[in-house]
Amino acid sequence: MTMSDLQGRVALVTGASRNIGRAIAVALARRGADIIVHVANDTTAGGETVAAVQALGRRAVLVCGDLSEPEVAARVVREAADAFGRLDVVVNNAAVRPEGAFADITYADWRKVMGVALDAVFLISQAALPYLEKSDQAAIVNLGGLTGHTGAAHRAHVITAKAGVVGLTKAMAHELSPKGITVNCVAPGLIETVRISNDGAVPRHHGSRKNLVGRHGKPEEVAEAVAYLAGAAGRYVTGETLHVNGGAYLS
Repeated sequence: MTMSDLQGRVALVTGASRNIGRAIAVALARRGADIIVHVANDTTAGGETVAAVQALGRRAVLVCGDLSEPEVAARVVREAADAFGRLDVVVNNAAVRPEGAFADITYADWRKVMGVALDAVFLISQAALPYLEKSDQAAIVNLGGLTGHTGAAHRAHVITAKAGVVGLTKAMAHELSPKGITVNCVAPGLIETVRISNDGAVPRHHGSRKNLVGRHGKPEEVAEAVAYLAGAAGRYVTGETLHVNGGAYLS
């Protein structure tokens, strides 16, 4: 992979206000892509991501909205494609990760998580199809999660959504490969991020899990995996889940 394998390409990164989303936007920009930065409503943090991309000499615009709403998701994709006249890469990173005992999760809680973490992947990807079909290097990269494979307490809704993302990734890979679109999933685990939900508390499962490398990962390490799957070197990979967790499964 070269550091310019996305030159002339355009990527939409959802949930790109901070942490992994921002790191992905920057990593793709470093490889030459212009970036559409999506945020739900934090335009200040989104503006910082835009500035980080522009500092690399790439173009960037900010789009906002609740992606669990079909009409909003369609608008975001339309604005993304219109911004620079094309769309080659979609990174579905937007998610919410609240914690709560299974008995205490309300249906409203359940639907909120499903809407952002799973429904939005479907809505954004489907809306993007007409644009991606025109690209000769189209890629969709969905963000999963460690607990979507291992399970954990106090996050039944989040785990279910992330497990669903893996299934949706496989289904889309089957259907979209004839159109020249690769679809993959990156599943981060034990990543150091600044959390704005749960009063900034570290997820409970982080306290008990270990991995082989003996440290937590960085958002930039997840971003590199996404950039590989979005770039020229990843064209022979589709329908896969790439785990970035420091060997947590083997510890």
